[in-house]
Amino acid sequence: MTAPTRPATAFTLTAMRPDHADQVLAIYQAGIDTGNATFETTAPTWDAFDTSKLSGHRRVALDPDGRVLGWVTATAVSDRCVYAGVVEHSVYVSPDAQGRGIGRALLDALIDSTEAAGIWTVQSGIFPENTASLALHHAAGFRTIGTRERIGQHHGVWRDVILLERRSTSV
Repeated sequence: MTAPTRPATAFTLTAMRPDHADQVLAIYQAGIDTGNATFETTAPTWDAFDTSKLSGHRRVALDPDGRVLGWVTATAVSDRCVYAGVVEHSVYVSPDAQGRGIGRALLDALIDSTEAAGIWTVQSGIFPENTASLALHHAAGFRTIGTRERIGQHHGVWRDVILLERRSTSV
């Protein structure tokens, strides 16, 4: 007997806009609630989220009805000029839309935008337990740099974070 497959979901990618805010933050909170997506314990306000993300590297995946299925963003890792081409990113997909290629499409769009902007390193820190995210990133050309052991506490438990990066092919 074969396992049931999820129906294909049509989606389009577009720039993230303020009218996506509630859905973007709800997807973020759903990821937070898994306990394996981030050290954060609650989604920020839209203003805090919006001001911390680089404007040229924010995309959402929308279903045909305009519902946000997932999103990707990037933030600068430092304000020092030597790190101007290094960003850290986040990618989140709604729990009911996972496994449909949305995360990969969002990562590919981020890679395209960062390449076009001359960014030479896109990095991410992922909990080892988040095996789906690790597989997605490796498939998209990210490599594991190493494990930051016991880097922080999450709900009173020390957690490791696997550091991954993707280097530009044009550098």
